Amino acid sequence: MNPFDFINAINFTKKNLIVDEETEKAYQPFLVNRTLSHFRDTVLYANEMNINHHLDSALQNQFYINIIRKKKRFSKWVKPSEVESLEVIKENYGYSNEKAKSVLSLLTPDQIEQLKHRIYKGGKRK
Repeated sequence: MNPFDFINAINFTKKNLIVDEETEKAYQPFLVNRTLSHFRDTVLYANEMNINHHLDSALQNQFYINIIRKKKRFSKWVKPSEVESLEVIKENYGYSNEKAKSVLSLLTPDQIEQLKHRIYKGGKRK
């Protein structure tokens, strides 16, 4: 079982998937809370479960199944973007992550390309 099975059960099918210890271990409260925090109608419930993180997984799952209205909810997961330009700035100027992030907003795309060509060492490019 993956976390998306539990989320689908909470949001749409309303079936209790936690039937034994093995499925209770598969339930990951952090991922379920994070997913439900993306929606306006479930964010307060996710916050309540974050406050009561000490509860068993089965209890948290039962809370969600019984309190959240049946509705299809989909959202893209927010993933941290890997900025290739950040690495170029760090290598060229010897800056830390924080300084490179602040400089990144000051540089134009043409200037970043010039920096890439300046530190290009040969070999294959992606």
